[in-house]
Amino acid sequence: MSKTLCPVCNLTLPLSQIESHVNAHFEDDNIASDHHLALQLASSSSDPSPSSSNLDHSLSVHDKVGSVVRLQTKSSFYSVGNGGLICLLKNCLEYELKSKALECSTSLLSGYVDHFHSSKEDKDWGCGWKNIQMQCSHLLSYRKEVKRVLFGDSNFVPDIPSLQRWLEIAWNKGFDVAGGLQFDNHICGSKRWIGTTECAALLRSFGVKARIVDFAPKKSQSLYLSVPGSAIAPKITPRGPMDRYVTKKGANGTKKPVDDSHGSISSRTSKGVILMEWVWNYFLDNRLNVSSGVHITRKGPLYFQHEGHSRTIVGIQRRLQGATFTPQYNLLILDPADFTKDIEKALVEKKGWERYLKRGAHTLQCPEYQMLYVDNGIAVGEELEQLKILDSHFVEF
Repeated sequence: MSKTLCPVCNLTLPLSQIESHVNAHFEDDNIASDHHLALQLASSSSDPSPSSSNLDHSLSVHDKVGSVVRLQTKSSFYSVGNGGLICLLKNCLEYELKSKALECSTSLLSGYVDHFHSSKEDKDWGCGWKNIQMQCSHLLSYRKEVKRVLFGDSNFVPDIPSLQRWLEIAWNKGFDVAGGLQFDNHICGSKRWIGTTECAALLRSFGVKARIVDFAPKKSQSLYLSVPGSAIAPKITPRGPMDRYVTKKGANGTKKPVDDSHGSISSRTSKGVILMEWVWNYFLDNRLNVSSGVHITRKGPLYFQHEGHSRTIVGIQRRLQGATFTPQYNLLILDPADFTKDIEKALVEKKGWERYLKRGAHTLQCPEYQMLYVDNGIAVGEELEQLKILDSHFVEF
C-alpha cells in the first residue's frame, strides 16, 4: 500500500487517508483526537493484528465519533454492472420460469445489495464483517432515514478497520455491554470472529432497529436472548448457544465444539422447512396473495449466522410441487466466500448460477441458526435506550 508524509505533523499515512487527515488539522477543536486516530488507522489499515492500537480511551465518545467520521475509509469491492447482482438474479429467475412453463414458481427478492467477498487478508475471519457491509449497502441504497444517521451520513460502506472502531464505540455507548465484555471491549485491529449480536450492536448504536431471530431446539430456549435477563445475566458467560461458534473462536483457529444434535436427514429437512417458511413470510410481508413470477419486495436482506460461518439471504424461491401443490423452497444467498466476479459471470451467462445462490431445505444441517433483519424507522429517546439490551424472537427449530 502506497504511503506518504503528512505536511503538517510528519505522520506517514496511506494515500487513501492523507487528504482527510490533512484537512482535519485545520479544524481546531479536533486536532488532538484526529492525531490519535490517525496513528491507529496507519498502524492497522493494511495488516490488522491483535496488538494494533485502539481508540484512545482518554477521548470522549463524542470525540471518538467525530474522528471516525472524518477518517473512516470506504471499503473497496467489485462493482457489478447491469443494475447489480439482484437485477441479474431477477433476470435468471425469470428466464428459468419461462423455460419451465408448467411449473408454478414464485421468487421474492430484496432490493439492491452489493456483494463483498473475502480477501486474502480476512479470508479466515472476516465473513461477519462482510455480511455487515452487504446489509449496509442495502440500507444506504433504500432507507433514506438510515442513510442520514449511518456512519455519520458518509453515504458509503466503511472498510473493516473502520467498522471495528464503530463497534467499539457502540460498546462505549452501552450497546450490548455483555457482548463487549466477551471481547474485553477491544476489537480494533484484531482478527476475532464476530456474529449476529455484534452486527446488531453496531447498527443499533445509530438508532437502526436491528432485530434478531433465533432458530433452535425447544430445549435450548432458556439460553437465548429472548429469555428475560439472558442477555445480561452475570453468571452466564455465553449469551446463547450460537456464541460458542462465534465470539469464543479467536484468530488462533481453536477447534469448534462438536454438536451431535443434527438428527436424521428427514428431521433436518423438516427443520429446514420451518426456517424456509419463516423467510418466505418475512419477504411476503403480510401480503395475502402473491402471483407467480419474480418480485422485488420492500424487505431488506437477512444476516444469516450458523456454525462457523455467516452469509446474506437476499430472497427466496417457492415452487408448488405435484397434484397437492406441496411447497418446495430455495433460499437465495450471497456468500462472502465466493468471488463477486464469478457470481456475476454465472448470472450474466445464465449458467451455473444456481450453485452460488440457491440452497434447499436439505442443506440446512446445523442445529441452530440466527438471523438479523432491520425494521423501518430510527429509534430515539427511550426506544434507543431499550435497543442497548439485545433480545431476540425465538423460533422452535
